[in-house]
Amino acid sequence: MGIQRARALRKDTTLVERLLWSSLRALKEQELHFRRQVPIGPYIADFACHRSKLIVELDGSQHGLDENVQRDAKRTAYLNSRGYRVLRYWNGDVLKNLDNIVEDIVRSAASPHPPRTS
Repeated sequence: MGIQRARALRKDTTLVERLLWSSLRALKEQELHFRRQVPIGPYIADFACHRSKLIVELDGSQHGLDENVQRDAKRTAYLNSRGYRVLRYWNGDVLKNLDNIVEDIVRSAASPHPPRTS
């Protein structure tokens, strides 16, 4: 189920996802290999770099609703428990500030990651 859903999401990307994906693909030169729409447990991460254990999530305005804030917190806690760091960016910020967001992602990927806690 997760793999089929991930494939469907890859085919139906938003403008913001396409913009960030274009930048993340260019990071291969820096040995940061991101994948998009990656199943991890019961969730599908927008972008993941397994080598640096980093996940990047893009959030639209619906993520500001109380029930979605709680759902996102649960999702982040699960991904953290699997050893991943989760970076979240608002769609509007990606549109206005793509270069700075990519720099932040590169910095985060390069910084030491705290050990996983069970």
